[in-house]
Amino acid sequence: MSATLRPYLSAVRSTLEAAMCLENFSSQVVERHNKPEVEVRTSKELLLNPVVISRNEKEKVLIEASVNSVRISISIKQADEIEKILCHKFMRFMMMRAENFVVLRRKAVEGYDISFLITNFHTEAMYKHKLVDFVIHFMEEIDKEISEMKLAVNARARVCAEEFLKRF
Repeated sequence: MSATLRPYLSAVRSTLEAAMCLENFSSQVVERHNKPEVEVRTSKELLLNPVVISRNEKEKVLIEASVNSVRISISIKQADEIEKILCHKFMRFMMMRAENFVVLRRKAVEGYDISFLITNFHTEAMYKHKLVDFVIHFMEEIDKEISEMKLAVNARARVCAEEFLKRF
């Protein structure tokens, strides 16, 4: 792990651990409803202040917490056009399969690449520290995955160019 990534991820980890104090809280507007308050935003007093943790202007995490849910939105580093395309395609691929990733949202928050929604039902069924570990591990691995895909695309492009130029 690089020297700049460690403090960034430790700040995200400690913020997530603090925000994961979720409890079952029924809606104050509709009887017998229990919706994630961070999504529906019906009662302003149930929402905590959103926290943005930024490594640089392109890499940041938005953590929005409420009494019964936490939404984590991640913006991934995209240095050039190839990385932007690869990131967009990879995130679209994952979001189309959001039901397989229990805490993944189908649509990311505006301005971010991917979002997770953790409710009190998730924290009751799963370990909180394992949910935090999953998000941190995802953040560590996504940069590696996109870099590996970029290298594979460049290698394939080099082979294609060599084959094409052999004919001249």
